[in-house]
Amino acid sequence: MPCFSNIRHEIAGVPILDLAHEFGTPTFVYDTGTIVQRIEDLRAFDHIRYAQKACSNLAVLDLMRQHGVLVDTVSAGEIRRALVAGYAPTGSPPPIVYTADIFDRESLNLVVEQNIHVNCGSPDMLDQYGSLAPGREVTLRINPGFGHGHSRKTNTGGDQSKHGIWYDQLHDCLVNADNYGLSVTGLHMHIGSGTDLEHLSQVCAAMEKAALELGRNLKSISAGGGLPIPYQEDQQRLDLGAYFAVWNATRQRLQDHFGHAISLEIEPGRYLVAESGYLIAEIRAIKRQADNVFYLVDAGFNNLARPILYGAHHPMAIVPADGETRRPEVDVIVGGPLCESGDIFTQEEGGFVITRCLPTAAVGDLLVIECAGAYGFVMGSNYNSKPLAAEVLIADGRPHLIRRRQTFEDLIAGEMIPQQP
Repeated sequence: MPCFSNIRHEIAGVPILDLAHEFGTPTFVYDTGTIVQRIEDLRAFDHIRYAQKACSNLAVLDLMRQHGVLVDTVSAGEIRRALVAGYAPTGSPPPIVYTADIFDRESLNLVVEQNIHVNCGSPDMLDQYGSLAPGREVTLRINPGFGHGHSRKTNTGGDQSKHGIWYDQLHDCLVNADNYGLSVTGLHMHIGSGTDLEHLSQVCAAMEKAALELGRNLKSISAGGGLPIPYQEDQQRLDLGAYFAVWNATRQRLQDHFGHAISLEIEPGRYLVAESGYLIAEIRAIKRQADNVFYLVDAGFNNLARPILYGAHHPMAIVPADGETRRPEVDVIVGGPLCESGDIFTQEEGGFVITRCLPTAAVGDLLVIECAGAYGFVMGSNYNSKPLAAEVLIADGRPHLIRRRQTFEDLIAGEMIPQQP
């Protein structure tokens, strides 16, 4: 297949070789200009709520807040991140929403204490929240009975998905909410990543049906997230105008029915940050195994897990250490340093290894994995006792370290050897 990216030398105007020299490798780099552009893409919606699980660095959250983006949280840790980044716990619309299918004990105590708005994904959440915080407003996440996604692992609707309240349990949940004095004022429906317009019409129909069952208390509907981006050259961008039009028509019918305004919210994660992010790695070995050529780099699935989890495709580029601008191309397999056969960045779902057309390279050249801003660092691990990568944010042509590279001392800070009697 043709190369999506070939040779590149800069990210947002900053030389990649300079970034590697200053911050080391592997390092995640984010371009603020791209994030801001993606925010502006979605301004037609009343509210944009960032699903921070995609990339939760405090500097990224602060950037979102500065541009009027609300935030979604899925854990007590993410709530605390949002608060530290300057989000207020309460407001209209809620600056922070906690969305989950369960409360662990810490998150339940925190949302009650801080009066964080809750998006309940299970009937048990209503019981647990209502018993501690009667009289508050809540949103319900509904599973409409079907789903969609680019991978079975990202499909968040249907009877094999753990997410959301099953659609035919809505009535019982509304009765139960009344028993606790909870007011259900919002509905949320997200069926998976990669939603297309055909499936979107089904989602909107299901949302409308649920809203009519809920009744006049409804103040807001959420379109969820899952907006796709093009990871490959032949993939088209989603028609955001058409996407908004389908949701807006649903909102308008509900407003006409209830006779009052209903806000329309969207909850992107990947869409806002994926294209802003780059993972810079150094090529440390080039191996020939029979007919295959391997580029082995110092980043692995401990840094970027999407290929091993979903067979996800990421564009790649070579950064020649000698500054060359043209090199012949070769089909290669790109892998990392981990002691797992699955530590391969060029694979399809199911673990099938494939080759990628890239420029010829030498040890010491850099390899950049692109569109790595979503579900990259946040899924990182210390497997093989590897430290977490550094994170850098480029703003106005200047790189800023926003997370230092983890040290060995950080790695073992919480460990202890029992004292012998």
